[in-house]
Amino acid sequence: MITRSTVLVWFWLGAAVLFIAVVAPSAFAVLPTRAMAGLLVGRILPVLFWSGAIVGALILFLSHGWRRAAATVLVLASLGAQLGVAPQIQRARVSLGPDLEAIAAADPRRVAFGRLHGISVALLGVGMLGAAAIAVGGLATGRAPRTPGMVQSHESVGRTVPPLPAGV
Repeated sequence: MITRSTVLVWFWLGAAVLFIAVVAPSAFAVLPTRAMAGLLVGRILPVLFWSGAIVGALILFLSHGWRRAAATVLVLASLGAQLGVAPQIQRARVSLGPDLEAIAAADPRRVAFGRLHGISVALLGVGMLGAAAIAVGGLATGRAPRTPGMVQSHESVGRTVPPLPAGV
């Protein structure tokens, strides 16, 4: 059975995929400057990270076993990105000024910004892996449990029937 909390994970995972596959690339493709695209993306990421932390915390408190571990991954990755990396990125953006592209690629400030950006992307990816484990695991465990020695009939989900005697 797919739980409501698993549905929340699917929604969050869908939002994260939409963000990385459509929103961020589109912002950088259509806005007049990379700085404007970065500002737009920077406004969306906190929503994604905070909601990932909330959904992960909900799963964490409602689950046990491997789901709890996957939820912990989602929570830690989301909070690490939002509370640890995002403030550093903001400070780096301020020190670089409005036009990041005008700064030499070898400038230590730009190198630091690129490193922080990579860490942020990696944390989002790790959080998505945790969410995907919960989401896909929710589908796999959504089937009725099997009792050893019993055959599950597809007509009677949730009920089991004894195996047929040999030779029948």
